[in-house]
Amino acid sequence: MLKVGLIGLVLSGACFASAEELVLGNYGQTLEPTSIYKSASTKAGKFYKAKQYQYLVVKAYNERWTKVLMANNVWGYMLTSKVAILPEEYKVQATRVTDLSSRAKAAWKGTTFKGTPYVWGGNDINRGIDCSAFVKSLYGEIGISLPRTAAEQAKVGLPIRRLEDLRAGDRLYFWEKKRNTIGHTGMYLGNGYFVHSSRGHNGVNTDKLTEKWQRILVAARR
Repeated sequence: MLKVGLIGLVLSGACFASAEELVLGNYGQTLEPTSIYKSASTKAGKFYKAKQYQYLVVKAYNERWTKVLMANNVWGYMLTSKVAILPEEYKVQATRVTDLSSRAKAAWKGTTFKGTPYVWGGNDINRGIDCSAFVKSLYGEIGISLPRTAAEQAKVGLPIRRLEDLRAGDRLYFWEKKRNTIGHTGMYLGNGYFVHSSRGHNGVNTDKLTEKWQRILVAARR
């Protein structure tokens, strides 16, 4: 069992070690004070209240909404009408040096699919996907083949025994009491957060690895 005592990695440019650059979005500037929401809805919870003329890292989402990169490396949403998207791109250092860094990059990419619906048995990362297919798809993009189900995936890879040893890109596996088996998975982002396709969120989203999640966390693999 993993021990409590989480020390996360902050996912930032420092996580990526080579000269290759990854574009995460563009710089933007708010046109007036505006809220940054947890999902693309004014009824959603709020991450933050941005001031007028504040600079942000943003990414186009649709005509009404723009994604905003938060300090904890998750994506929020703001109304497109309230931000000017500037031509300058925001870049971090990507890597091809180590397999571990490739995993971190895959986990980061997973956050860009926030809002993809949860579909049990689904395999389409853009239209509908379940938790194990989500992890399988992201690992597949970096050339690592995983089994289809969370229980099978949990048997593959280097075991991580302690929470403080978790690194961005590690896979997390959670116990499902109702079925008496491993029934959920996600990818660690660093800084105490992970990304997953969740029924509770109706799709891909990020969560903090709170005590609630730690109680059912039974395996981690790299």
